Amino acid sequence: MAANAGCTAAILLAGRNSVHTWWTGIVGCALFGVLFYQSNLYADVALQGFFIVSSVVGWGQWRRGRAGSELPISHAKIGALAWIVPAGLAATAAYGALLHHYTNAYAPFIDSAVLVFSIVAQLLLMQRKVENWAFWILVNTVAVPLYASRGLYLTAFLYACYWVNAIVSWLWWRRLARQGA
Repeated sequence: MAANAGCTAAILLAGRNSVHTWWTGIVGCALFGVLFYQSNLYADVALQGFFIVSSVVGWGQWRRGRAGSELPISHAKIGALAWIVPAGLAATAAYGALLHHYTNAYAPFIDSAVLVFSIVAQLLLMQRKVENWAFWILVNTVAVPLYASRGLYLTAFLYACYWVNAIVSWLWWRRLARQGA
């Protein structure tokens, strides 16, 4: 319950472009790491560790940007997005194969897709790129049935809510990017 509360706060704050998204995310992700370990979702455990580290970095990036001022919301370059999806699919297949062959992971390829594309979304979020929300929509679409299949019904419900939040946030960030341009 506490993991869900911490991450929900972080996700809502990210959608509202608040720097407080980062410290609330650290707390929620630490708690989710424990929950996912108990559910044999090892890719998600690794993902929580990544989120904790990237939250520390993202916190600094949002506050200081690249030139000492706040990082603005902007769009990712088309060329960067063109290689991200195939690279993400390849990384999903590779990590899923590792989990399949060397662990007792539940749904290793689906779990790996959540891991890989969450990393992509998080890296774009850290850079305040509008397109991060499209990747969060993808992640949440995959995560909801995965978590429900493990009996994590509250988490699945919240990820369904995060899906709606990602759509609303995507629209909001597009507007903020236009205002800043």
